[in-house]
Amino acid sequence: MREYSDPEMAVYLRPMGYEDTELIVSWRNQEAVRRNFIYQELFTREGHEHWIHTMVETGKVVQMMICETESGRPVGSVYLRDIDRQHKKAEYGIFIGGEGARGKGYGTMAARLMIRYAFEDMGLHRLFLRAFADNTRAIRSYEKAGFEREAYLRDDVCIDGRYRDIVLMGILNILTND
Repeated sequence: MREYSDPEMAVYLRPMGYEDTELIVSWRNQEAVRRNFIYQELFTREGHEHWIHTMVETGKVVQMMICETESGRPVGSVYLRDIDRQHKKAEYGIFIGGEGARGKGYGTMAARLMIRYAFEDMGLHRLFLRAFADNTRAIRSYEKAGFEREAYLRDDVCIDGRYRDIVLMGILNILTND
């Protein structure tokens, strides 16, 4: 895996490594980040390092750091999980955790870069994601990056004793016919 960038964008993607564990754990444990994930348990260093060892290093997951182009400062992470090489698809995920990094369009830019990486470098045909239906800010960002709403799943997950609706979104690689 290599760095992925576009000179027109304010962020670039670089491979995530063990040295990023502290940042990832602190970001994912921020209430503003955690509340938008279906999996809301607190992260630990051991759990994240296990994730890298069993998922990233085995190729089941591709995870990259989102970094500001100008400063190189990491501000978040983007990943593809449940990579299905037979059906050429994967689930997309992202979070922005860097101080002052939200609301700058970084999420949309990172999504566009990861979509290009998934389609051009990995040869995938489809990416999909799940978002809480009330997370309108994230849904708008995903739509700007090219994802389309495909389904509305009522009461799909139960978090803290309350059922939540999920929007399923997807994007297809129109350059492939497989």
